Amino acid sequence: MIEVRPGGRRRIDRVLAPGYLTGLGDLPLPVLRERRDEAAQEETDLSYLRRLLHARIDIVRAEQQRRSSGGERSIVDQLASILADNAIGPAMGSGRHQGLEPSRAGEHRRHAEALIGDTDLTDVGSLSESKLAAALDTYAAEETSVSTFRRQVQGVMDALNAEIAARYQRGAATVDELLDSERGRSDPGTEGPPR
Repeated sequence: MIEVRPGGRRRIDRVLAPGYLTGLGDLPLPVLRERRDEAAQEETDLSYLRRLLHARIDIVRAEQQRRSSGGERSIVDQLASILADNAIGPAMGSGRHQGLEPSRAGEHRRHAEALIGDTDLTDVGSLSESKLAAALDTYAAEETSVSTFRRQVQGVMDALNAEIAARYQRGAATVDELLDSERGRSDPGTEGPPR
C-alpha cells in the first residue's frame, strides 16, 4: 500500500506534508510554481500506477468472466481487446491534461507486480479461483489507496493553482513576467528566473 511518511524525503511525502500549503500567500511566485510542478509530477506518477492497476484488475475480471460464461478463448487471445476497452471506455479520472511523463515507471511496474507475490498474471488461466479472487482484492485495495492519495495531491495542485491565479487577478504577477521567464529558460546560454 502507498503511504505518506511524515518527514519523509520522497516527493509524495513532501507534497502531502501538512506544511506544504502553509503560508501560500507569502511564498514567492517561483516557489509556488515549483511546488505546483512537483505536485503535478507526483500526480502523473500516481495516475500511471493507477492505470497499471486498472489493467491488472481488468485482466483478472476478464478471466473470471471467461470462466463463469464457459468461454473457450484464452485471456491472452483477448488481451488487446481487454486493455483497449479500458483505454476507450469512459474516463474515470479527473479529466486533467497530463503533459508530463511518469518519472518512476519501472518502479511502479515492479510495485504492481510485487503486490500479488507468487501469483503470475502471465498465465492467468492456470490460477485457481481463490488466487484470482485474492489477486482482484489486492489490486482493488491498492487502486483505492492510490486513488485516495492522487485526489489529495490534486487538491494540493488546485490550492497552488488557485494562489497563482489569484496573483494574476490581483496584478501581483503578470503574463509578461511569465513570458520573459519562459524565454530566458528556452534561450541557450541565458538564465532567466524560474516560472
